Amino acid sequence: RRRGRRPAAGSHRFREGSEAVGSAAAMLSRISQLGARGSCARPELKSILFSTATTSSHHDEGGDDKEKISVTFVNKDGTEKTISVPVGMSMLEAAHENDIELEGACEGSLACSTCHVIVMDVKDYNKLEDPTDEENDMLDLAFGLTETSRLGCQVIAKPELDGVRLALPAATRNFAVDGFVPKPH
Repeated sequence: RRRGRRPAAGSHRFREGSEAVGSAAAMLSRISQLGARGSCARPELKSILFSTATTSSHHDEGGDDKEKISVTFVNKDGTEKTISVPVGMSMLEAAHENDIELEGACEGSLACSTCHVIVMDVKDYNKLEDPTDEENDMLDLAFGLTETSRLGCQVIAKPELDGVRLALPAATRNFAVDGFVPKPH
């Protein structure tokens, strides 16, 4: 190789001693073969290398035994939809799982205000954790901001919120075209 030049993409070789092992795919294949034969020198690494990553989801098998609360979403047209929400789930996730039109353009990463909800009872609002500075910054961008406005991605179901009513504002501020119907990702 010439000095100062980067190797072409895909041309890297892994070396074991002085012997070339091959591409990354070949290396992974070799690791897999070693793991299948049980000859991994460090069993604790074998369990890490060959384990399957799983994530916990609120609607996975066995999720029905989780404590739930009742939440009512009041749509822009005044219609209401009451749903059961597992404790620990955000209102944004709950809305998406129940076909409620709460956009959530940033997918709950606290980078937009499209999941803006209005807590209809100040008593319920006072049961929530105080909004963080980041949430307040995003709320400043929300359409129709009120004293009891929150971001749905930051309102987490807990037993004290059983029966909470959340109003959806008449509009959101997003680059999507009017009439856009949000779909969970």
